[in-house]
Amino acid sequence: MRFGPVALAAAEGAVLAHSAVAGARRIAKGTVLGAAEIAALAAVGQDPVTVAVLEPGDVWEDEAAARLAAALVPDPGAAGLAVTAAHTGRVNLKAMGPGIVELDPEAVLALNMVDPAITLATLQPWQRVTAGTLVGTVKIIAYAVPGAALEAAGRAARAAVRIRPVSVADASLVLTAVPGQDPKLNAKGRAAVTARLAALGIGLASVEEVAHDGAAIAAALGRAPGGMVLILTGSATSDLRDDAPEAVRQAGGTVARFGMPVDPGNLLFHGRLGGRPVIGLPGCARSPALNGADWVIERLACGLEVSDRDIAAMGVGGLLKEIPIRPQPRERRAPRGRAAE
Repeated sequence: MRFGPVALAAAEGAVLAHSAVAGARRIAKGTVLGAAEIAALAAVGQDPVTVAVLEPGDVWEDEAAARLAAALVPDPGAAGLAVTAAHTGRVNLKAMGPGIVELDPEAVLALNMVDPAITLATLQPWQRVTAGTLVGTVKIIAYAVPGAALEAAGRAARAAVRIRPVSVADASLVLTAVPGQDPKLNAKGRAAVTARLAALGIGLASVEEVAHDGAAIAAALGRAPGGMVLILTGSATSDLRDDAPEAVRQAGGTVARFGMPVDPGNLLFHGRLGGRPVIGLPGCARSPALNGADWVIERLACGLEVSDRDIAAMGVGGLLKEIPIRPQPRERRAPRGRAAE
C-alpha cells in the first residue's frame, strides 16, 4: 500500500486518509474517492489530498479483517462465538453463551508478530463469559495490508479462539453450622453461591444445612443431587484431614488437593464424588467478589480437569482484591494515629 499526498486529479479510486470538509459536505476518512468526491474537493481547492492506494496483492481493511476472523473462527457454532460484520477494519468475536475462554496464547502471539497492522486482542485464557461478552477483536490498523502477510497471520492462529461451554446443568450446596453461628452467615453464603452459579447458567438443585460434623456432612453429601457438589463450612477448613475433606472420603469420594496460591481463596479443596466434581469452598466465597473458588468452579463446570499444576499456575495473577468481610486481613491494621508496621 502506498500512503501519502497525491494530486487530486490522480486520486479517484484511492482511500481518503483524513476527513475533509468540502463546503456543506464532510467527507469521512476511509471514503473511496469517486467522481463526486473529487469534484467536491476541487471546488474548495483541496489539492493535493492524502490517500492510501492499493498495490498488487494488497487487501482492503474490511476484507482483511473478515478473512482473518474466518481463519480464527472457521466454525462459529462449534466455537461458541458470534462473528460480527467487518467495519472500519474491525471484526468482533462475541460469546454465544456462558463458558470460559479457551485459546492458544502462542498462536495469538504468532499472529500479532506477522505485521504490526494485523492485530488480535483477546480476553485472558479461562476468563468467564456470558452471552454477548466481547471475547476478541480483530483490527486491521492500516487501510490495507499485504495479502501474503494476511494469509500468514491466518495460518498462525487458525481456530485459536473458542468458548468452552458449561457442561454442568445443576449443582447442590451443603452448608454447615457451628454452635452459636449467626444464621445470616449461611444465608449470605447461599446467596453468593447462587449468584455465582447463575452467572454460568447453572441451577441450584438443592441446599442442605447440617451441623459441622464429619458424619453429618458425609450423609448430606450422599444425598446431594446435581452435576457438581459445593461445600461451605461454618468453620474454615484448615487441613487436608479436617472435617469437610474427611467427609468427602467417608461419602466414598476422593480429595485431590487442599490449598491454592490465590488470595483470597487459599483454603479451597476439591475432589470427586460419584464421578462429579466436589469443591470445598473457602469462606471468602460468601462474598460476591472474585476469589480463587471462582476459577476452580468455572473450569470444573466447563468439563476441564484441574490439576495440581493448573492450581499452582494460578499464583501468577492470583493476588486478588482484598475482601472487606475477611476475618484475617493480609496486613495488620495499624491503631488509629499510628503508621502501619
